[in-house]
Amino acid sequence: MVTGNKLGLFCLLLAALGVVARAHVTEYDEYWREREAAARRLAEEAYHPDPEEVTDELNEHVNKAIEGLNTTRRHLTGNFGSCTATNPIDRCWRCRPNWQKERKRLARCAKGFGRHTTGGLRGRYYVVTDSSDSSLTDPKPGTLRHAVIQTRPLWITFAADMVIRLQQELIVQSDKTIDGRGAEVHIAHGAGFTIQYVHNVIIHGIHIHEIKSGNGGLIRDSVDHFGLRTPSDGDGISIFGSSNIWLDHLTMSRCTDGLIDATMGSTAITISNSFFTYHDKVLLFGATDAYPEDERMQITVAFNHFGEGLVQRMPRCRRGFFHVLNNDYTQWRMYAIGGSKNPGPVPTFWRPGAKLKFGPRAGGPDPTELEWRPSALKVTTEWRPGASAPLAPVLGRACKNPTIISQGNRFVAPDDLHAKQVTKRESATEETWKHWVWKSEGDLMVNGAYFTPSGAPLSMKHSRHDKIKAKHGGYASRLTRFSGALHCRAGRPC
Repeated sequence: MVTGNKLGLFCLLLAALGVVARAHVTEYDEYWREREAAARRLAEEAYHPDPEEVTDELNEHVNKAIEGLNTTRRHLTGNFGSCTATNPIDRCWRCRPNWQKERKRLARCAKGFGRHTTGGLRGRYYVVTDSSDSSLTDPKPGTLRHAVIQTRPLWITFAADMVIRLQQELIVQSDKTIDGRGAEVHIAHGAGFTIQYVHNVIIHGIHIHEIKSGNGGLIRDSVDHFGLRTPSDGDGISIFGSSNIWLDHLTMSRCTDGLIDATMGSTAITISNSFFTYHDKVLLFGATDAYPEDERMQITVAFNHFGEGLVQRMPRCRRGFFHVLNNDYTQWRMYAIGGSKNPGPVPTFWRPGAKLKFGPRAGGPDPTELEWRPSALKVTTEWRPGASAPLAPVLGRACKNPTIISQGNRFVAPDDLHAKQVTKRESATEETWKHWVWKSEGDLMVNGAYFTPSGAPLSMKHSRHDKIKAKHGGYASRLTRFSGALHCRAGRPC
């Protein structure tokens, strides 16, 4: 028989995980269960078994962009004159003066782990003409909220410059592109974006700032469903259990919580060409050490400018594989790149309605089994050793710490002598973190900045001769020169 203290501890843990798993959904109905199951399958399909192959591919694209190979130059500049785009993502589309008539070319330009993201490529255009957000359960046609809840693919543009103050979180459906080019679009002074249990979303070319926590309430999340939501956190963009997400050319600052959070097994994400300023906790990848499915998280952070007024988490990672490439870090107050310690044994995590087992050691006999239902915990007496759910480790198996590959970044340390280190390991001794795989290759350290590497070599799959080197950090300021939302006007290259 399990002791009262032990059962109480696990009940508290399960309750906490249940809240996290539902992400502001108060009634986890059949709609949300089906949406979660579909998102999990797509995330598993999006996971790349050899992440170094993806990093090498991106490094190759960067090298070609910098070196200006003749074939690349002829293809990209052609009859359009001199091209000022400096990195491979921008060179894919920015050099064309008729970009407005070829908006969907952008869908072919993602690189890194989010490279297969096409957003609303296969859909029609939807033009936002109304900046209001007056109805959360019956959004007006022409508003951004009405556009993003549609279940069909859409390429969403804006008829004019506008400031949109969201009354509550904006819940985005799959297969959407939100394209701010041609207008100056601000999402400000209200709630932010929620990308929950969906796939294939592009957000490009908008300003996101002064985001506040929402109060929750009844909010429509698709054309055929709305439900009661708890208060939102105040993130600029919250990515939750989703895959194939590309965030590009965003200008972000001053949100209540994080600028961008990716949690609950989100994967196949690229964050690129964005400009971040005036914020404390910038990028968070993984919200809790107790969620093992974050091990499949694969995220590229490339060609971004981390600028004035930033403090920490650029990013902070818990589990997964993270490629931090050719970014320009010109200010931080505490540290730039961080990660958390291995929490040790954790219980196997199941979806609501499935069984969750725990024992004193992996696969060890234990007469107690917890059965987790949406409304109750039930203690039974059957134990089956081993985990059966995909991606969920049995109790006692070591949970992986994040692999962080930092390549070709420029790190300009603050004048504070206590904040020169780029990296920070959370709550771990050197004996523990020395095994974490954190690598720095070709980074440029300025004003006394230093990166503390750790861990064994990545793998033996790629020999030293085959591995494609990243462009040195001396190029970072050039590669990030046009970060943030661009001032694009018809008839001219952006």
